Amino acid sequence: MNKDEKRELRRKRLMENKAYQTMNGLTRYMDRYYLDALIGIIPGWGDAIALLSVVPFVYFSSRVIKSIPLTLAVLNNALRDVLMGMIPFFVGDVIDFFHRANIQNMQMIRAWQSAIVLIVLLLFIALMIWALVSFGSYLYSLVTSIFR
Repeated sequence: MNKDEKRELRRKRLMENKAYQTMNGLTRYMDRYYLDALIGIIPGWGDAIALLSVVPFVYFSSRVIKSIPLTLAVLNNALRDVLMGMIPFFVGDVIDFFHRANIQNMQMIRAWQSAIVLIVLLLFIALMIWALVSFGSYLYSLVTSIFR
């Protein structure tokens, strides 16, 4: 068996993997049918549910392909998608409509992001959560002061 035949056999085996099939299904529903943007309308929970769709990608890249750079790139892409989806006033939902993180993960064949970018994204997500909670409490206090 030559190199091309081995490569093709490996590719076929990877495509028959349950995680790969799950990733294809998630990509179809979340990005091609815009389910990611639709569930993003649910404040907070929509982005959390969308983040769960990255689990098969992380599993496949880390356990099946065994590539740390690819896993880091998949996580980077997912965290970036969550951060953009958290932008309030439906701006994040519009961005989710166009970003299509799952398609990008499926098409990703090489990873160039590093762990530092992931840490920065996590910090931005924490900052966004803090800002949203602060803004929410401000709005709550403003509304309660008006009706007193």
